[in-house]
Amino acid sequence: MRRYGPCLLLLVVGAAILRISLFSELYLRYVKAGLRPYLIVSGVALVLLGLAMAAVLRTTHDEHDDHDEHDGPHEPDDGHGHSHERGPRVAWLLTLPALALLLFPPPALGSYSAEREAARQAAQGVGSFPALPAGDPVELTVAEFGSRAVYDSGRSLTGRTVRLTGFVTRDGDGTWYVTRLAVTCCAADATAGKAEVRGAPDGAPPVDTWITVTGTWHPEGALGTDAAWPPVLDAVTVERVKAPADPYEQR
Repeated sequence: MRRYGPCLLLLVVGAAILRISLFSELYLRYVKAGLRPYLIVSGVALVLLGLAMAAVLRTTHDEHDDHDEHDGPHEPDDGHGHSHERGPRVAWLLTLPALALLLFPPPALGSYSAEREAARQAAQGVGSFPALPAGDPVELTVAEFGSRAVYDSGRSLTGRTVRLTGFVTRDGDGTWYVTRLAVTCCAADATAGKAEVRGAPDGAPPVDTWITVTGTWHPEGALGTDAAWPPVLDAVTVERVKAPADPYEQR
């Protein structure tokens, strides 16, 4: 059975990839939606390769057995009396990470990852931004709210009610934020955007709770300076919501 270890590993990895990409939306925890077809193709390829390797090994084993029936039993020897028929048992441990992915997919990045990126700000400099859509509240991503609050010379957020959705992060001093991670390709390149929430009627929800905050921009500091970051939102309502299927904003 040991000879089929590599085949089993390929099958388990392929099945894990298909589980998160073909049969669910768990892949959105790791990569952008546009990469789904590539994950499916990769999963199918790994499963087919594992099956093909198993078939080849089975055929080779049958031919070896037929040969032994004519020549008598023997076991490969290295010249020192040691057989190489058995591979190292520790190789089976390689299947454990793949089984873990298949059975227990890890969660999306959360507050810990966001805190590590807390000091990173939007890349653009101070300048004018397009006008916001008519009507209040206006739905914005956390990244867009942060960019306009820190860099918009036209102050387009002034007098507007905005709605942001993200998860809760908190500083050691009790300050808390609505936070969202943005990706370019996958979770490995995620960066955090956040907005400090003040005046929430019921205080701060637990860390990593997903919320939708409605409120108004509270200007802080001069445009484009560290004092303006992170932006501040005076909350009118804070509603707990279910985590979205795609937890990341797109850059």
